[in-house]
Amino acid sequence: MTPNKTKHQASFRDPSGYMFYDGPVLKRAINPIYFKQYDALTSSGFFQKLMERGLLIPHTETARSDAQIEITPEVIPFISQPYEWSFDQLKHAALLTLQLQKFALNKGFSLKDASAYNVTYHQGHPVFIDTLSFDFYQESAPWRAYKQFIMHFLSPLVLAHYHGGDMLKLPQNHIDGIPVALTASLLPLKSRLSSTLYTNIHLLAKLEAKHKDDYQEPKRVITLSKKAQLNMIEALFDYIKGLKMHQETEWGDYYGKTNYTPESFDFKKTQLARWVSMVKAKTLVDLGGNDGTFVRCILPDMDLALVADIDPNAVAQNYRQVRANKEQNMLPLWLDVLQPSPGIGLNNQERSSMIERLAGFAPDITLALALIHHVTLSGNVPFASSAAFFARFSNYLVIEFPKREDSWVQSLLLRKREFINHFDHYHQAAFEEDFSLFFSIEEQIAIPQSARVLYLMKRKNDGPHGV
Repeated sequence: MTPNKTKHQASFRDPSGYMFYDGPVLKRAINPIYFKQYDALTSSGFFQKLMERGLLIPHTETARSDAQIEITPEVIPFISQPYEWSFDQLKHAALLTLQLQKFALNKGFSLKDASAYNVTYHQGHPVFIDTLSFDFYQESAPWRAYKQFIMHFLSPLVLAHYHGGDMLKLPQNHIDGIPVALTASLLPLKSRLSSTLYTNIHLLAKLEAKHKDDYQEPKRVITLSKKAQLNMIEALFDYIKGLKMHQETEWGDYYGKTNYTPESFDFKKTQLARWVSMVKAKTLVDLGGNDGTFVRCILPDMDLALVADIDPNAVAQNYRQVRANKEQNMLPLWLDVLQPSPGIGLNNQERSSMIERLAGFAPDITLALALIHHVTLSGNVPFASSAAFFARFSNYLVIEFPKREDSWVQSLLLRKREFINHFDHYHQAAFEEDFSLFFSIEEQIAIPQSARVLYLMKRKNDGPHGV
């Protein structure tokens, strides 16, 4: 690699090629081992059809030699990871993968891998981003990526279906997919009555256990006709399409529990819109955005808004609205600010952490509405630590401070029981003092008919570092 070219830290598994940065531009290098497949996929119009349908990230060929082909994909401003999606987001990524495999088979190709990391969300919908995952179909050969699909998609989806949203975070501990044996052990006995789950989970786990000590190449070659493979894909597609997750959560109906009056609610929307317009923000991250209600009042002026929340049902509601409204510039994310997604994989860098990706995204403004009292009182986080966290992302911060007399603050304080007096520091003056270490307070305004104050802050260039 030349000095201005840097190989992407996560791109080392596929011998067909790798991702690299040419200065600030992310490109893909294709090795000679994949030239034949790439040229066939290109000349047949396979890639073009998928790109036209929005199923595959568009790319252009920008260089070619006997040693390497170089393509430049369309820029994706923010890469989200599967364990940061709602149930339906993961489900739609699974359906996209099956749709691609069906299309590929009908065109004489096949997906050689079916990792969930081959999909991300872009312009409001899932898109496949690993251009080199397609190979020639071999007559009567089983789907090479079948087990990977089961581990990356079917396993977390069915576990969440039976046990709730926390199962969707399990892939953080299993970068190569949830082991089939683990999935089988966690599913209820009644799941064996499903032909789909018995065949694709329980029976697969039995076969794994039976052959786990087989180190020699099997004497019998397994075959599967194309028709049988298409039937299997159709069956998986129909089953996954019908899957749902039923789980009651604390904040799934946040705005039904809010202590805002209609007047204060509208005032908050208006003030937010004024400040976002004033600083000319085109990108933002909302770190407690619930179902995206407040961001939607400014969404027409945004290039991209990341709206994150701790509640999976709130994220799911937001995603449903994104789809219903055909919003291409909002990305719902499942995020706990007290425990953001860590870096995982090789050197903890194969999939970078949420904090690293947000810092790289560098939004024009960060929103923290109705959040600081939960972070401070539920998480026991000092104001200064919260300020350091918010200062990592953008120059501007809009933050809402519920004063001590706010009903939600009072409720959180009461939960401290005998330790309630240890939280005397929770008051407006202390909040302003600690946040002033990192930010200058540009404006502040009380929300009418509430015990809450909105602040517009600007990050100090000479503030504390190491954040």
